[in-house]
Amino acid sequence: MSDGGFSEQERAAMRQRAEELRSATGVKGAAKRAREYDACLAAIDALGGADRAVAERLHVIVSEEAPQLAPKTWYGFPSYAREDKVVVFFQPASKFGTRYGTVGFSEDAALDDGEMWPTSFAVLEVTAAADQRLRDLVRRAAG
Repeated sequence: MSDGGFSEQERAAMRQRAEELRSATGVKGAAKRAREYDACLAAIDALGGADRAVAERLHVIVSEEAPQLAPKTWYGFPSYAREDKVVVFFQPASKFGTRYGTVGFSEDAALDDGEMWPTSFAVLEVTAAADQRLRDLVRRAAG
């Protein structure tokens, strides 16, 4: 952070979100879904290394386990939404210079488990075990 304010990466993410909202203005229905789908794929394609591998695998998992979730971007992250509300997203390590990317779930994900449950998961690579865990989480989250 700089001087207690937002970091350059955070400001860039906010600019990306503003652009996402601007680009959706006046676009509805199938055209909006197509534009959001293309933006999601472009966000994944822009990634490199482990970030790209995890994002690509998450995209396949969501497509197979929760096809009712619509691909889009959210603060520049590849994400998947139900009725325009993001349910699951991938925050790449490269976005904020962190050690690992995370698969996150919003409050609209159906993951509630008692009084406390995780909402994001660090993912270094998608092994067979990680793939299965992500599939289970995505399926549950989508409701």
